[in-house]
Amino acid sequence: MTTESNHAKSQPTKKVNRRQFVATGAAAATGLTIVPSYVLGGPDKTPPSEKLNIAGIGVGGMGAGNLRGCKNENIVALCDVDQKYAGKTFKAYPKAKTYVDYRVMLEKQKDIDAVIIATPDHTHAVITLAAIEAGKHVYCQKPLTHTVEEARKISEASRASKVQTQMGNQGHSSESIRQVKEWVRAGAIGDVKEVHAWTDRPDKGPWYANFAAREMPKDYPAVPDTLNWDLWLGPAKNRKYSPAFHPFKWRAWLDYGTGALGDMGCHIIDPACWALDLYHPTSVYAEVKHHKPELKNEAFPIAATVVYEFPQRGKLCPLKLYWYDGVYKVPRPELLEEGRNLPASGALIVGEKETIMHGSHGAHRARIIPETRHQAFEKPERTLPRVQGRHEMDWIRACKDGKPASSNFADYGGPLTEMVLLGMAAQRTPGVKLEWDAKKLRFTNHDNANKYLHTPYRKGWTLG
Repeated sequence: MTTESNHAKSQPTKKVNRRQFVATGAAAATGLTIVPSYVLGGPDKTPPSEKLNIAGIGVGGMGAGNLRGCKNENIVALCDVDQKYAGKTFKAYPKAKTYVDYRVMLEKQKDIDAVIIATPDHTHAVITLAAIEAGKHVYCQKPLTHTVEEARKISEASRASKVQTQMGNQGHSSESIRQVKEWVRAGAIGDVKEVHAWTDRPDKGPWYANFAAREMPKDYPAVPDTLNWDLWLGPAKNRKYSPAFHPFKWRAWLDYGTGALGDMGCHIIDPACWALDLYHPTSVYAEVKHHKPELKNEAFPIAATVVYEFPQRGKLCPLKLYWYDGVYKVPRPELLEEGRNLPASGALIVGEKETIMHGSHGAHRARIIPETRHQAFEKPERTLPRVQGRHEMDWIRACKDGKPASSNFADYGGPLTEMVLLGMAAQRTPGVKLEWDAKKLRFTNHDNANKYLHTPYRKGWTLG
């Protein structure tokens, strides 16, 4: 149950309506404390008096799943620039008001308590900031923003606000990521000086499906009647509509997505980042492979390696984190048994005593390798609180009790996004070791690379 003191911290004071006054007044007058079961709720039930009014922005893809994770709350508004793509979600919530423009929704519908944002990456920041400034709690899909500078601004804005936030790296609410952090922080695997993380995307990933030719679209059909293309572009530069960009395939393009690293890094690097405080590297270096050189200013590479260097962090020793995607092959660890494969996406946390291997999304199936050492491994005691239910429920709990969610923007989601997206800037300047000053938010040895920390917005769009 939400306590009055915590509730006051997380939400603006609200006037008691007539229904609430009559109910509490009658109970006080008669001394009765009997409450109907439908008001108290029950297993998998939320009392109506405690339900949040939630709006979804971008509800045709991941947003639909996030809304299902909030099924016990009130879904009161849905917004999407593509009425056809979002059609199934609109039908699933017939009582919700529907919108095309999130700005109109935030201005007109005053009963919204919280919003879920699952639009393409390039519009995350402008929508998120608008929601925060409107006093709404915010759940935004990963990566939190499209650029490093946006991540810093959103972190700062959320820190200054009273709203509760959560980034959609759902593995951060898992049991496995907590186990990994406990193993590392207890010293059970020894000092960690190397982390190797990888994904088979975009080489194997679905979002490059129509990009096999690795070339710019040649045909630009008319914009469908159900799509507001100008709003879909948002702050990105003006460009003709093409099915090569929307829906879903936008991830391949620099203007809209964040590539394999931005897409999967917030899942795969998450466990090591949280366990080892990997927020502010001192340098980042990248090597890339492009199918066609002329696409390097339009699309992400078909493969990349990125190396981050981290300094001493308290008692944690200096560390290098290696990222591999696409057709680059991950060095096979000598400890891995013959015949046992690396997961398609995952990481190795290499300690002086033991090595942890895990899959994607919150250290899925984390094990000490080889398996014989895992069987003999003495697991440290549980010290971290566990999340009850899905990642979305952790956010809803935060909205109600005022205690920040596990991947909130200010303390974790923003810094993780910032670190991951530094690798994107390095990919735009391959072959150069870029020295990073996190406080000043700039590369100190390569001024030209600083232009990749933020993409200029087109006229009419700003961030703060």
